[in-house]
Amino acid sequence: MSEIKDILQKLLEKKISLEDAEKLLKANLIEEIGDLAKLDIFRKTRTGTPEVIYAQNKDPQMVIDIIFGFLKSKRFAIISRFNEEQKRIILKNFSNNKDYKIDINELGKIIVVKEASFNFTKKGGMIGIITAGSSDVPVAAEAKIIAEVMGCEVKTSFDVGIAGIHRLFNPLSDMIKSGVHVIIVCAGMEGTLPGVVAALVDIPVIGVPISSGYGMGEKGKGALITMLQSCSPGLLVVNIDNGFGAGASAAIIANKMAG
Repeated sequence: MSEIKDILQKLLEKKISLEDAEKLLKANLIEEIGDLAKLDIFRKTRTGTPEVIYAQNKDPQMVIDIIFGFLKSKRFAIISRFNEEQKRIILKNFSNNKDYKIDINELGKIIVVKEASFNFTKKGGMIGIITAGSSDVPVAAEAKIIAEVMGCEVKTSFDVGIAGIHRLFNPLSDMIKSGVHVIIVCAGMEGTLPGVVAALVDIPVIGVPISSGYGMGEKGKGALITMLQSCSPGLLVVNIDNGFGAGASAAIIANKMAG
């Protein structure tokens, strides 16, 4: 599977025509894993966001086959929302293999497998991640890992919600002084904190509603509505529990601003 540099090199060496190079560069390159999975190998090149293996409801062996597909083409694989059986078979395949390095974040339910010699490129983006409560931390952990994989430095401060609003100001001030380009704020229940943060800073804030809460606003619906209805300018909102989307969006913005 040709990557952009390979295609351009072949064009310079006149091994392919300009028309062929254009077709290859525009193509949505797909690698098939059996009859069940098609890996979007060129996604990171097109969008800056790596494809992640969403493990939920997948057979453990299918997850392993997809991981090997990614390692072959991209030298790393990211697995999110894994279960214990999937984790066990991933460890069996990679933990004792010196050619690979495996990092497991139990809190965020996300695993990164990569070649031992491979390192993610730092791109200069800086992101702050704040949670209102400790129940919001798993989604924040997912966002943190995605942002780091995409080349950002991440600063975190957890459990600083409006029930004790005085806890917010020092960590928020430290983030601004350190030069963060974007702040992700995870909050459940009524989801007020992202709007408060957006009213205090002059950089983009991404609100992540968390599926805590009960009654009419259960499962994050109350937090989502509050964030969407916020009158604070500069607040963007992703879907309920979407740590991946928040981390990826923040990284794209931060890396462009660091540019």
